[in-house]
Amino acid sequence: MLTQNHDSKDAPNVAILLCTMQGVTYLPEQIDSIVSQEHKSWSIWASDDGSSDGTLSVLDNYQETLGREKISIKRGPSSGFVANFLSLTCHEDIRAEYYAFADQDDIWETNKLARALECLQKIPKDVPALYCSRTRYVDALNKEIGLSRWYKKPPNFANAMVQSIGGGNTMVFNDAARQLLRTAGNHVDVISHDWWVYMVVSGCGGKVIFDPAASVRYRQHDSNLVGGNTSLLAGFERMKMVAGGRLKFWNDANLAALQSIKTLLTQENQKLFDEFSESRSKGMYSRLQGIIKSGVYRQTFLGNLGLIAASIFKKL
Repeated sequence: MLTQNHDSKDAPNVAILLCTMQGVTYLPEQIDSIVSQEHKSWSIWASDDGSSDGTLSVLDNYQETLGREKISIKRGPSSGFVANFLSLTCHEDIRAEYYAFADQDDIWETNKLARALECLQKIPKDVPALYCSRTRYVDALNKEIGLSRWYKKPPNFANAMVQSIGGGNTMVFNDAARQLLRTAGNHVDVISHDWWVYMVVSGCGGKVIFDPAASVRYRQHDSNLVGGNTSLLAGFERMKMVAGGRLKFWNDANLAALQSIKTLLTQENQKLFDEFSESRSKGMYSRLQGIIKSGVYRQTFLGNLGLIAASIFKKL
């Protein structure tokens, strides 16, 4: 049972960071789902990366209807979705108690913000905190086709070093977490904004909550930049990526980005970072021993077998 009065004037305000690019087809449903939230104290900050399909007209129409205090529209950096999300995350004009990422083609469950805030408000405001959840996969017509994985192991830095578990479209985080991300800056070269947030918050002593309830209807369609990954075919694709060196490339990028904020990591996580980083370049036996000693892990048994295999063949 939610105890917060979501319509009250003292309800915490949420800045919704919405990135768009050629999103005219599904964007109205996403904005309508935000308007329908049980929690009403929110504002949308939309950053468009150069759409030419009518996306800006959609945003303009909603701004005219809802008012500029509810929707602000900005020009994105035109350097890809990661740079776009980080540009909003670090934008000095955007200030709120909580922040939520939003993709242009999803549909939020009506209690998404309310549920996230119920969890986050239990954590002291000076402690960086991140909420994420499962998603409900739907097709282009919003017909349900499945659920994302339920990760049962603790979400922490040891896991974040080798796995991203929370979709950015489910993420809500407090201002303490946002200040960490601003310190890191919006020009870090990382693989995905959501994985980066997970690493930073968990690494710097923050609290990460993974909700087993689905908060977003995650649309699967031909234009997805990132889609669901629970099928057997997706598993084979991940194995091919590991064998092809993609995981190693991702880890190289993530570790380089983390190096820039290493002093912000807890002492325990600085040690984990060093052990994992140094082990990757050693001989096979020392490499495997060091990576196991570091304590990094994935959420599933098969995932951890893959981690060991990647380590053995120097693909980590």
